[in-house]
Amino acid sequence: MNIFRKTEKLRDELIIDYSTYQMSIKERIFYSIMAGMVFFVIGYIFYQSMIISSILAIFGLYYQKIQQKKLSEKRKQELVLQFKQALYSLSSALVAGKSVENAFKEVVKDLRMLYPDPNTYIIREFEIINQRVQNGQAIEKAVGDFSNRADIEDITNFADVFITTKRTGGNLVEVIRRTSNIIGDKLEIQQQISILIAQKKLEAQILSIAPFLIVGLISYSSPDYMAPLYQLGLGIVIMTISLILLAFSYWLSNKIMNIKV
Repeated sequence: MNIFRKTEKLRDELIIDYSTYQMSIKERIFYSIMAGMVFFVIGYIFYQSMIISSILAIFGLYYQKIQQKKLSEKRKQELVLQFKQALYSLSSALVAGKSVENAFKEVVKDLRMLYPDPNTYIIREFEIINQRVQNGQAIEKAVGDFSNRADIEDITNFADVFITTKRTGGNLVEVIRRTSNIIGDKLEIQQQISILIAQKKLEAQILSIAPFLIVGLISYSSPDYMAPLYQLGLGIVIMTISLILLAFSYWLSNKIMNIKV
């Protein structure tokens, strides 16, 4: 009974929901502290007040949610790149005359040669599919579950076509070949876009940091010149409006640079 429970627990740990990234306690603490320090420095530069800076530092606790989304997107990008390689291998195995079930087993062998790490996402996913098929589950259902958890358009489209073709007896080799070509074309376009906007992203980041450096430098070199902005009520209002505008410009630049195919 204990062995059975350990096996079930291990299986649950292997199954990943790619729509959300589960951060560890260490990750949550690390990102919260780092973001809190950044907010504290920004608050002190704009307000020269330990109280206001400390209040702003609390917002660092919410940064982990932003970072969680970034890590989730990064993991999806890795998965779709690996999935493209898996489709090439799957197509080759089917062309060689192997059955669908055996072709999925061959994919794992090929992927282990490409990715030495046994915990690579796509290797784990194909191992789960093979294990479920071995336990008597229909391969269509196993692939569909992977598609639902992946939450990636390309994988969802492949799963839908794969399930339909498998049930109706269509040409799986042609379906997989076309799917891999489409994914490959999309990835190539995304890479070209990333190269084109890489410099603009760097410029946007520099422009986002520059105002804080300028304000900090003027405050340090000419404290009397900046004193009215820190001591008078109107000055605090001006600083607050400026900080809001800077935050909005940072959000807008990221929104513009986030081009999806």
